[in-house]
Amino acid sequence: MSYSDFTLDKVRKTFDLTIIDKLDIFASIPEIESPTLLTEILKENIPLALASNTEKARSEMIIAPILIAIRKYLNNQISLFSGIDFTVEPAQGLNGNCDFIISHSPELLILNAPVVTIVEAKKENINAGLGQCVAEMVAAKLFNEREGNNIPIIYGTVTTGTNWKFLKLYEQLVEIDLSEYYINALGKILGILSHILAE
Repeated sequence: MSYSDFTLDKVRKTFDLTIIDKLDIFASIPEIESPTLLTEILKENIPLALASNTEKARSEMIIAPILIAIRKYLNNQISLFSGIDFTVEPAQGLNGNCDFIISHSPELLILNAPVVTIVEAKKENINAGLGQCVAEMVAAKLFNEREGNNIPIIYGTVTTGTNWKFLKLYEQLVEIDLSEYYINALGKILGILSHILAE
């Protein structure tokens, strides 16, 4: 068993979580202006990624440039890991590769204190990726505790690259924002990402 085997119901029962879905959890967070370079990159990349319509294309051509731009916006004070093994508790199924992990540390060679776990949705279905994302968030919480990092809230997002849904985990409570944020509102996505990383 691994992260990708978890459904939302399965992760809720396995880790005794309370799941609350709310509308507009992140709606009050202000937008930030998209850097010109990112806007140009996405103008070229989005049609290519959508034509390919694979997770890999969406990940490399849309999601990665956005995350790299956020890292630059935050003065490189965070680190970004892509496709790394994140085995935390294999007996509980908390093992496997994570699409992206953003660490609240500028250190690039060693993973410290994951804050946001990002998963692209499988087959363009964001809701199908929620269980996997929550499982990775639970693993991040355990990882932080073992490393002595006091990070009370873990954030996650499930994205197709063009649609983004955000989550947060606090103790045993998972809040899922029912709102989806779309790539045509890139400033809002950038605002939410920068806000949760700067917290």
